Amino acid sequence: MSLNINMEIKREVLCIRLSGELDHHTADELRVKATKALEDNNVRHILLNLENLSFMDSSGLGVILGRYKQIKHLHGEMVVCKVSPSIKRLLDMSGLFKIVRLEPTEEYALERWGGA
Repeated sequence: MSLNINMEIKREVLCIRLSGELDHHTADELRVKATKALEDNNVRHILLNLENLSFMDSSGLGVILGRYKQIKHLHGEMVVCKVSPSIKRLLDMSGLFKIVRLEPTEEYALERWGGA
């Protein structure tokens, strides 16, 4: 299976919606596209919607942590929403939720940033 990456900018928020598998075969594509979107646009926050992500390994986790570091450098915030139980377990074990907020929906996360 492959990875489908949908990106949209809502005001200062880069919304990244992933479906499929985020693993060592697909992680580099996400890294390149997300980094380019951050560099080319006036983005302050990242919203990562993992609703349709069926699998993620440590390579995917590394890409997420790398984008977190990028957005923190810009004094922004990363939020993850709509996570399946298996992906949530991986993110929990990694300690990601100690530095990244988990929200139930995109809409709720955007409202907390002032209705982006």
